[in-house]
Formats: sequence, C-alpha cells, structure tokens
Amino acid sequence: MPVLPILHIGGYEWLDWNFHPDIVSLLLTLQLAYLYVVFEFRSRLPDAGRVKRSQLIYFSLGVLVLYIASGTPIHELSENYLASVHMFQHLLYMLVAAPLLLAGIPSWLYLAALRPRPVMAVARALTKPLIAFALFNTIFVFTHLPFMVDLALRVHTFHLFVHMVLVASALIMWWPILSPLAELPRLSYPLQMAYLFLQSLLPSVIASFITFSDRVVYEFYAEAPRIWGLTAIHDQQIAGGLMKVLGSLIIWVFIAGAFFRWYEREEANARDPQWEQVEHELDELGLLKKK
Repeated sequence: MPVLPILHIGGYEWLDWNFHPDIVSLLLTLQLAYLYVVFEFRSRLPDAGRVKRSQLIYFSLGVLVLYIASGTPIHELSENYLASVHMFQHLLYMLVAAPLLLAGIPSWLYLAALRPRPVMAVARALTKPLIAFALFNTIFVFTHLPFMVDLALRVHTFHLFVHMVLVASALIMWWPILSPLAELPRLSYPLQMAYLFLQSLLPSVIASFITFSDRVVYEFYAEAPRIWGLTAIHDQQIAGGLMKVLGSLIIWVFIAGAFFRWYEREEANARDPQWEQVEHELDELGLLKKK
C-alpha cells in the first residue's frame, strides 16, 4: 500500500514522516477494540471484572510502541537505509511492545477468549515454557536469515506479516513470565530467571555472527543509500551490537525484577510464617491442643 508523506523535516528524505494507512488503521482498530471490550462488551461476559488503570496504561503504551516502531521515521530508516534501525525496530516489537500488551489485558478477558475447550488446549500447549521458548526462537532465527530479511524489505505486505508474526511469537514467549491465569500459570521466580537467562543467549549468538562478519550479510542494505557516514559494515556491526547489548539489557531488567520479587516474598514469609509451620512447631512443643 502506498505511503503518503505528511511531514518533511530539514530537507532530509530519511526523516520524512509518512502516513501508513494500513499500519494506522490496524493499530487504531486494535486500540478501539480493546477499549470497547473492557468498557462496553464486558457486561455480556460471564465473570467479567473491571479493568485496572494500570492495565489500560500498559496496553495503550504497547500500542503506542507499535506505532513508534511502524509509523514514525524509524520505519522509513529501517526499510530504506539502516540495518541497525531495523534491528532496533524489532527489539521494540519483541521486548517492549509485547510484554506491555500482555500485561494490559485483564485475566477475565483471557478466560473469555480461552473458554472453548479446543482453544484452551492449544493455549496450554503453546504456553508451556519449552514450547514457548522454542517457538519464539525458531521464528526469530528464521525471520532474520538473509533471504527472509531481503524478501521482507522488498515486499511491504510480507514485511507487515513478518512483524505481526514476531509480535505474536513474542507474546507467547513472555507468557511464562507474565501470565495472570492459574490455568496457564507463570513460572516460579527462580525458573523465570533461568528461562530469561537462556532467552538472552540465542540472540547473542546471532548478534555475534552479524557483528563479526567480514561481509554485508543482508544484500538489501549493501545496496541501500548510505547516511550518517555509516558504511554498510559499520551499520551491520551496530545492528549486531543493539541485538546483543540492548536486547540483553532489557531481558536482564526482567531477570532483576523476578529476583527482587522472589527476595521480597521470601522475606515476607520469614517475617510472617505460614500457619502450618506455626502449628507444627506448637505440636512439637506439646502446646497444641489435641482434638
């Protein structure tokens, strides 16, 4: 679909702010559908609760991040000039927008969507940690192979499809960390840290391949106009560095969050022992009245 330039900044073509009707309509539909369901349609759903203000903020921020990645000059830079901006765009999709969207959906809405037994069965299978991990990383690797990247950059509709698949697989990958449902539970805090640590490793391997290659991996960017004084090799090295450093940093923020929540829980348990432990200790001391 053609793009309509609506803002030209400082004479630089790579700063054109283009209007993408397909992207804007898709994201606007997503946001309006969310607001309609959580405020209007929920009265028709059994066991529907209220939506928290924090959930509204998270989901709306997730949609905003999708727009920043797809509807601002970031999109033009990634599709026409720089592999490094393309990689930054993908990190926004997978590691920023996806967890925000996931955290913004109330548990009662998840349950309503998963109520049909076949849907729940598929969800149980896909959100098992090993499956979620393998699915996301398989898609991540495949969509970053040279022939896939070059094809996506030359065919806009296919590129849009690739981005949608990346976001969908990222939502599945984040589920064992952010799940609000007892039916599809999140991992324990120690396992969350292990899961995320492993998740940080594979992108680093791909990043190393891109960073230390002595040739341009993606043909499209070898032919792209050069800006900012960056050669194609330097641009590629920055792309690999972003994947490794920024991607790992975001994941390690979540690892740190899991660690501190685990620590706080253990501290709370130490200060306020469970009644079963108290009962056992009283019984050991002979102070518990027998029934």
